[in-house]
Amino acid sequence: MRNTTAGIMAGRTVVVTGSSGGIGKATALRLAQMGAIMAVTGRNETRTRQAANEVRSATGAVVRAFTADLSSQAEVRKLAAALLDTFPRIDVLVNNAGGYWNTRHITSDGLERTFAINHLAPFLLTKLLLDRLKASPEGRVVTVSSNAQRMGRIDFEDLQGEEDYSGARAYNQSKLANVLFTHELARKLAHSSVTANALHPGVVRTSFGAGDPGRAQRLFVPLARPFMRTPDQGAATSVLLASSPDLKGVQGTFFSNGKPRRSSKLSYDAAIAAQLWQTSNALVRLPGR
Repeated sequence: MRNTTAGIMAGRTVVVTGSSGGIGKATALRLAQMGAIMAVTGRNETRTRQAANEVRSATGAVVRAFTADLSSQAEVRKLAAALLDTFPRIDVLVNNAGGYWNTRHITSDGLERTFAINHLAPFLLTKLLLDRLKASPEGRVVTVSSNAQRMGRIDFEDLQGEEDYSGARAYNQSKLANVLFTHELARKLAHSSVTANALHPGVVRTSFGAGDPGRAQRLFVPLARPFMRTPDQGAATSVLLASSPDLKGVQGTFFSNGKPRRSSKLSYDAAIAAQLWQTSNALVRLPGR
């Protein structure tokens, strides 16, 4: 069967965070096969360069590797500066990096790690790259959330889990924050060429959460692993949102299994989204717009 997607991303530059392995690497590979110029990012330099080399060898695409620990705002800023210095054009940003930690960890910025990596890092990186994305004829911001957002609540009194931390609650909150961010960003981009959408990738067979798993993960993941999606299957919706001509102009939508879905009721609360935006601006030390 002829590959009808080959070449549809030719000339477009795509940044995929957390693409040294798992869903992110599969996303980068699929988009490179479509002709995209790829920026592969990861925390470990050796793994990130290896992933970039594998994608380049498999596709013949132009692929650059960038190393950054997204728990550090200084490194997010360095990554953004390197991307802007390397690419005169950025068309798509896929905010894929994320994680789960059962116990509370503090970043170099003094923030709780789950909130810092899963929400504040994509928030900051998107804002730092936004002018370059706006210069694209059809910029896209794709943020990987989760159906866990349906169980999330934004606790503005204890965002960092200082008073009462739960790994699951912190994760659910961060994934709801991804969708709230997407909806607020979409509102702010309404009169631009850039779209913002979020997605649930499915339950995927990766090393996600393996560094600090909860009891449920330790007990049930080994049993469920044979039934989980492969990274390539998990990447499918990210790839669709990054590349499909049919989604041109589609804005502020949550997708699952390649289809638009209603996200949680809270995710559509514009007041919560606006408050989260302003709070996030303060936490990453950016102007309030």
